[in-house]
Amino acid sequence: MFFSFEWDPSLGIDLGFFTLRFYSLMFLVAFVAGWYLTKAIFKNENESQEKLDKLLIYMVIATLLGARLGHVIFYQPELFKEDFLSVFLPFSFKPTFEFTGFAGLASHGATIGIAIALFMYSKKVAKRHPSWIFDRVVIPISFGGIFVRLGNFLNSEIIGKPTNSDYGVVFKKLGEDFARHPSQLYEAGSYFLLFLLLYFLYWKTDIRKIKGMLFGIFFSVLWTIRFFVEYSKEPQVAERADWLFNTGQILSLPMIAVGLVVMFLAYQNHKKQSHETV
Repeated sequence: MFFSFEWDPSLGIDLGFFTLRFYSLMFLVAFVAGWYLTKAIFKNENESQEKLDKLLIYMVIATLLGARLGHVIFYQPELFKEDFLSVFLPFSFKPTFEFTGFAGLASHGATIGIAIALFMYSKKVAKRHPSWIFDRVVIPISFGGIFVRLGNFLNSEIIGKPTNSDYGVVFKKLGEDFARHPSQLYEAGSYFLLFLLLYFLYWKTDIRKIKGMLFGIFFSVLWTIRFFVEYSKEPQVAERADWLFNTGQILSLPMIAVGLVVMFLAYQNHKKQSHETV
């Protein structure tokens, strides 16, 4: 199997009294990197450090809570009835008490949670139009997405379908001896390219002056990436495996539409304002 490699990492770094899980570490890296990227943007636009620190709090809470609720609602709704407290706490209580960490997080839920939080932040803290903050946070969010998917790869989760060839990754943690698509790495690499695109558009062009355009580009491209990468993934809900599109793809389609509509409206509004100025 010349074009495949075996992947068998540990769960994390054993500190003796506590194991720092790699997935949690990747989330931490994502938030820290996002903070530094946003700091540069805020400094460029003369926004205060206090507003930046409050934004971090909004983002952490919205991401974790939204992602967790999204996973349970879209993929594991039976938890509301079978083990309700485990939906909100990093523990499972049935059949036995166990520390699980915040396992089971959905990006679609995180998106909804972040959108709500940013609306609140724009009104209560930034005192700016929501499009201003949406256009700017998409840069650190796209960068953070890279590490979330790397965390999935480290955990050998959200795995790809068998390649039925010598190409791919053998996830030894799953007790397998055949290669699968490294779909987590496909997605992480695509998010890196999206980050480079948004970073270039913000710092090197005037597109940031078109309210909502960066957000529209981010939303439409991000969920298009997710839609196509899903073809290489195993369905997260086995009972839906025979659907035309899997759950992730179905949830991505309206997101793509929202992004395209936002881009169109942003362009129309900018065009209208330009004519009025002239």
